[in-house]
Amino acid sequence: RGFAAAGDEAAIDKYRKQAAEHTPQDFILNIIPTTMISGFAEGEILQVLFVAVLFGFALMKQGDRARSVHQLVEEASHVMFGIIAILMQAAPIGAFGAMAFTVGRYGVGTLGNLIGLVATFYLTAVAFVILVLGVVAAIARVNIFRFLYYIRGELLLVVATSSSESALPSLMTKLEQLGCAKAVVGLVVPLGYSFNLDGTNIYMTLSTLFISQAMGVHLSFAEQMQVMAVAMLTSKGATGVTGAGFITLAATLGSVRPELLPGMAVLLGVDKFMAECRSLTNIVGNGVAAVVVSLLEGELDREMMNRALNEGLGTGQDLQSESNDDLGADPESGSTLEQTSTA
Repeated sequence: RGFAAAGDEAAIDKYRKQAAEHTPQDFILNIIPTTMISGFAEGEILQVLFVAVLFGFALMKQGDRARSVHQLVEEASHVMFGIIAILMQAAPIGAFGAMAFTVGRYGVGTLGNLIGLVATFYLTAVAFVILVLGVVAAIARVNIFRFLYYIRGELLLVVATSSSESALPSLMTKLEQLGCAKAVVGLVVPLGYSFNLDGTNIYMTLSTLFISQAMGVHLSFAEQMQVMAVAMLTSKGATGVTGAGFITLAATLGSVRPELLPGMAVLLGVDKFMAECRSLTNIVGNGVAAVVVSLLEGELDREMMNRALNEGLGTGQDLQSESNDDLGADPESGSTLEQTSTA
C-alpha cells in the first residue's frame, strides 16, 4: 500500500533478466570467480567473500611469514573504510533527493509506509533484545534490564555516532569490571563486532521484505532464508563505518535478487533512523555474548558481577579514561582493537 504507482519497467528490466537467470545451480556456481580479482572488478560480493576466506586461511597457514601481508591488508582496509566515510558525508543530500523522488512519484502516502517500516524495525529489535537476548542473559542469571542500565553510557555514545565501533574500548572495560575474564572479553567482543551483528541482520532481512512488497516481487520462504543466509555473510565487518549496513544490503540484493536493487532508493531517506537501532542491537548482543561465554568457560566472577550491577560502577568518562590507560599499558590489547577496527 502507498506504492500504487506503476514502476519504471525500462529501468528495472535488466535486473529482472538477471533474476530470471539466477537458478540455485547458477547461484552456487557464481560464487566461484573467474580470476582472483574478477569479483572485485564486477562487484560480485559473494565472489569477493570467497576469495577473502581463502586468502585468510592461506595467511593463517603461513604464520609469521605473512605478517607483512597481514599489515598491508589492515592498512588497505583502513583506507577503504576511510573512502566510504568520505562518501557517506554526502548521504544527507542523497537521502533528501531519494525522499523527494519517492514522495513526488508515489505520493505523500509513502511516508506512512516508511514510518511503519522504521517502527516495525524498532519494535523487532526491542523484542529481540528483551525476548531472545533476555533469555540468553538469563542463562548467566543476568537481568537484561539491569545489564542495559549498566552499559547505558556506551548505548548513548552509539546513538550519537550511529556506530557501535566508537564504544568498543569502554565496553570492554565495563565487561571486565562486570566480572568477565579479560581474555574472554578480548576475544569475544572484537570477534563479535565482525561476526555477531544481530541488529544488522534484522535490518537487512526486514528491509528486503519491505522492498519486495513495495515492488510487488514475491519471495518464497526458501528465498527469504536464502536472503538471510547471504545477509549473515555480507554483513561481516559492517560496523566499521556509519552507513555500511546500507551498502551491504545493496550487495546482498545484488547477489540474491537483483531486480530489488532499484527499491534501495526508497530506503535511503530513512536509513539514518534505522542505523542507530541496528548499532544498539549489535552492541547489546556482543555484551551479552561476552557474559555468557565467560560463564561457560568458568571465568565469570559472580560476586563481582552482582556488585557491579547493583552499584552501577563507574561513569562513561571514567571508564573511557581507564580504557585508554589499559590500552597504553597493554600492547596486546591495543593490537586487538586495531584488528577489530580494521574488520
